Amino acid sequence: MSTIADRPTVTLPRSVERIVVGEATSDGAGVKLNRVLTQQLQRRLDPFLMLDAFGSDKADDYIAGFPDHPHRGFETISYMIAGRMRHRDSAGNEGLLENGGVQWMTAGSGVIHSEIPEQEHGVMEGFQLWLNLPAADKMRTPWYRDFKAEELPRLTTAGDVAVTVIAGETHGVRGAVTRDGTLPLYLDLHMPQGTQFAQPLPAGHNAFVYVYRGAVQIGGQSVSAQRMAILKNDAGSDGIRIDAGEDARLLLIAGRPLKEPIAQYGPFVMNTQEEVFQAVRDFQNGQFGERPR
Repeated sequence: MSTIADRPTVTLPRSVERIVVGEATSDGAGVKLNRVLTQQLQRRLDPFLMLDAFGSDKADDYIAGFPDHPHRGFETISYMIAGRMRHRDSAGNEGLLENGGVQWMTAGSGVIHSEIPEQEHGVMEGFQLWLNLPAADKMRTPWYRDFKAEELPRLTTAGDVAVTVIAGETHGVRGAVTRDGTLPLYLDLHMPQGTQFAQPLPAGHNAFVYVYRGAVQIGGQSVSAQRMAILKNDAGSDGIRIDAGEDARLLLIAGRPLKEPIAQYGPFVMNTQEEVFQAVRDFQNGQFGERPR
């Protein structure tokens, strides 16, 4: 972990457009979760398609996990705060996602994978973000990478904010993954009471904050735990400033919108309905590779 002395300059910070509570739901084989970024927000938060937050110390809420299921046309970023999840996919990849680790998977032309907990008790907590792929990349070869907690770039600002840089760049530190098409920024911020964090953001990028511990202030607007704040695309804005009146933990996520059509049917996200129908046919015809064993 490195300590950075400089502080980015943000002169016209963004304000909060609205606060989103999310929807309690379940996925996989009954895993209980809060779907914060829903399908109705995909155009507003382009290139991001979904954000799920899950967390429970009750095994029945997560133990069955996410058995074999397909994806095509986008990327999944799973970030584990607590617990252990085993990944297997039809491209032959296998990995164990543990506390503080990230699993980044590009479904591309199609992959079948499973994510099954490797614990029978205790807390399971984390997030899964779906990041859209540009039309030109939707049929690219699937890709997968596991990052253990110690492999993720980290820093502590001069103001004592601890930052994990999953994607993008902050305070001169580049994240574990970069993407030229969408330029995603994905930061996990641990902010002690009384601290401030500033991050430059291009005015055209869509951005949001999800608070998972405590509460913060953004432009005078309070954002409490289990709430997402969608940030305004204010004309002339150059970033965001976040103040912590109490100890807080949060995700700051931003990216360049693709401004392309979105056609989704469950785990398939393409640009036209015909491409979605083709994805379903390809999956049914076994063209996503062998199912994970």
